[in-house]
Amino acid sequence: MIQAPKGTKDVYGEEMRLWRYIEDEIRAITHAYCYTEIRTPIFEQTDLFLRGVGDTTDIVQKEMYTFEDKAGRSLSLRPEATAGTARAYVERGMHNQPQPTRLYYVGPNFRYENTQHGRYRQHSQFGVEVFGAYSAATEAEVISLGASLISRLKVENVNLHINSIGCGECRPVYHARLKDFLSSRLENLCNTCRERFGKNPLRILDCKTPSCQELLTQAPLVLDALDEECRTHFEELQLLLTRMNIPFIVDAKVVRGLDYYTRTVFEFIAPGYTVIGGGRYDGLISEVGGQPTGGVGFGMGIERLVLRLQEQKNAPITATGPAIFIGHTGVEGARKAHELAYNLRQLGIQAESDIANRSVKAQMKYANKVLAQHTMILGQDELEKNTANLKNMQTGEQTQVSLDGLENYLR
Repeated sequence: MIQAPKGTKDVYGEEMRLWRYIEDEIRAITHAYCYTEIRTPIFEQTDLFLRGVGDTTDIVQKEMYTFEDKAGRSLSLRPEATAGTARAYVERGMHNQPQPTRLYYVGPNFRYENTQHGRYRQHSQFGVEVFGAYSAATEAEVISLGASLISRLKVENVNLHINSIGCGECRPVYHARLKDFLSSRLENLCNTCRERFGKNPLRILDCKTPSCQELLTQAPLVLDALDEECRTHFEELQLLLTRMNIPFIVDAKVVRGLDYYTRTVFEFIAPGYTVIGGGRYDGLISEVGGQPTGGVGFGMGIERLVLRLQEQKNAPITATGPAIFIGHTGVEGARKAHELAYNLRQLGIQAESDIANRSVKAQMKYANKVLAQHTMILGQDELEKNTANLKNMQTGEQTQVSLDGLENYLR
């Protein structure tokens, strides 16, 4: 039997219902915030990710699906969506429109990594991007959107952690302090962090290895190296979040894993995983060929969110089947059942009729299994009287209804 590739999964049935609910809530909240949807290609020129994501990241070094097309061009399946969105912003001239530009997306990304519970090589992500604004109000808006979505989805035990990693002016100062602290302790770092020491020492703070985490408890803090402009920006963000009644924790360990971040970084953290992660990236647009432009955004993995809601055992939706299942006996009963089901569907009402030539008993068993809200059976008597007994499957109550205007009993 041919099986799905490792690190992928099929989504269907009850889980698909939860996915659709999450996506509906995403579209509702982004609509309220005046964000418009963008869909970018699932593969891009490899150079986009080398420049946009950063060649020192694990994504670029270890996880990208890279291939040559028939013309010998190097292409990669997108490992994340921000770089492609930035490329579209520049290439499609969005900077010529009224600014800022607010965008969101929902779609698959691809990373060749070890599969874990809720982590897949093809994973779906919801994300937002704002280009064309430099104020701390931009981060506050993006963070508030994430907080609003988490609240609407009723994700439990989530805390917002924020930090500032400085800009191109003050970050080298912190790099020097951090490298000075670590230089005499390199033998105590894991192999990955030893590699990061020379390329991007800030990413050592993101290491989850217990020995590295213990060592870093004494490391200098990035917040102590901020220049006056970055410090003022971070203080304004905290003030705005406080005015919005969005609780937060200032956490110097939050640095995020991609090279393009500047100043603000943030994570919504639940026990065991990060629900949302994002921040500011003022240098990204220029990296992909545009003019210097402010940018802020975040990403949220759908699969892990679905698992989280399932584990809470209080998923925010309950399973419901069709509004009505129309059973039948005899040839004319079947024809009328199919006709009524079609007419109801044209009115946007979920309706089913039996197309598997089952007995009436088997039809009713099926209606129970698919959680039909109402049922009726059409036979010769019902056709002659143009009425039938409509049964509420939850209460057991039966009501005689006319076959004309059946939709009035189902709305």
